[in-house]
Amino acid sequence: MKTAVVILNWNGAEHLRRFLPAVVSTTPDADIVVADNGSTDESRDVVRTDFPTVRLVELPDNYGFAEGYNRALARLEGYDAFVLLNSDVEPAEGWLAPLTEVLATQSDVAVVAPKILSYLNRDCFEYAGAAGGYIDFLGYPFCRGRILNRMERDNGQYDDRRSVFWVGGAAMCCRADVFFALGGLCGAFFAHMEEIDFCWRVQLAGYKVVVEPASRVFHLGGGTIATGSPRKIFFNHRNNLAMLYRCASPLQRAVVAVVRPLLDAMAAVSYLLEGNTGGFKAVWQAYRDFIAWHPRLSRERKAIRGAAKGESHHIYKGSVLLRYAFGRRRFDKLM
Repeated sequence: MKTAVVILNWNGAEHLRRFLPAVVSTTPDADIVVADNGSTDESRDVVRTDFPTVRLVELPDNYGFAEGYNRALARLEGYDAFVLLNSDVEPAEGWLAPLTEVLATQSDVAVVAPKILSYLNRDCFEYAGAAGGYIDFLGYPFCRGRILNRMERDNGQYDDRRSVFWVGGAAMCCRADVFFALGGLCGAFFAHMEEIDFCWRVQLAGYKVVVEPASRVFHLGGGTIATGSPRKIFFNHRNNLAMLYRCASPLQRAVVAVVRPLLDAMAAVSYLLEGNTGGFKAVWQAYRDFIAWHPRLSRERKAIRGAAKGESHHIYKGSVLLRYAFGRRRFDKLM
């Protein structure tokens, strides 16, 4: 299976120096590509000078994570699979083969990902994917190994390969033909939630999303947009609402439309009480954009839902927020 490992980079010269050597040394059987998203630092020179075996794809502007990948992958021809890999990820030895083996042997799987551990605390799961993700009925994501902001220690408790709802975009392997057939990532999202939206559409199209813990990577995280920043809050709220509008069943969308505005208003007030006025404004700005997007989202929903071959079986019917509030703060206490 001809595979390209594609690292999207924006002003990440230091990340490239720090993490790309491990990618090169642990990935002998795939082409490695750095897609530069209009960097203004020395990133391109670092790739050309320090990593001559790595292909450089140069994009003229910063298109964000989602559209940056769409444009970069459109330039890569002849591949059976792509691995979308963050620039701050260190793969473990032998990480790629278990992923491509799943795609090669299971035709109903379109997306597969490794177990994602913390680069700084290597015996703990990392926020962006952990050991495979789910969402609850109101659209809140959580993972095997991560509930809200609480990460578990990895004791091998989630080392089984299984079908999940979503996997982290920090390290995601997908079939090239399915990626293009589904129109890639939602470019309008710019960043955040695009991998969950894509995994949802993959399942609606009749394929499975799988986590393969025999493959491991270590993710630094937080390198592009800081956790808790107003910009991140904005993207997470807006894109989550847009994803639900595009992909959710009529019943789920109706429940979300009633309950989520109240919960999001409470979140906005909590930011204000914490002194995070930027976060407070970000929630309302997210709703402003979401409402402005309605005509386009309606067209996209019609296309996505109209072509759906079934529903995902991995949407948690309860509320992860409510369960967390009552002390269920591990994945094995939820499911």
